[in-house]
Amino acid sequence: MADAGDSIHIQELALDACVGVPDEERANPQRLTVSITLWPSRGFSEVADDLSKTVNYSAVAREVHHFVDGRADKLIETLADAIALHLLRTFNLQRVRIELHKFVLPDAKFVAAICERPA
Repeated sequence: MADAGDSIHIQELALDACVGVPDEERANPQRLTVSITLWPSRGFSEVADDLSKTVNYSAVAREVHHFVDGRADKLIETLADAIALHLLRTFNLQRVRIELHKFVLPDAKFVAAICERPA
């Protein structure tokens, strides 16, 4: 069992996604960023410098891009939850945390939906 403190973090992965409540907003992809924290099922002390024993963060990034392509969600909350559940089904994880940023309010840096899900 992994040490609860061992995690891999991807900060602000850039995405293009069709998301928004009005149909017009979902008509064209817009820039989002997602920060992903992954808790692998094995602790770092168990991986022995072997990629096959941990989570390949490049594969995670590719998978998130592939998963988001073609979706058209109204809420970033829905998309964040879907990404989290997809990563749990696809990779050997004990937990995942998603922080999805949307740049929609002119007087705010971003709006975020944050979710954390156990395996």
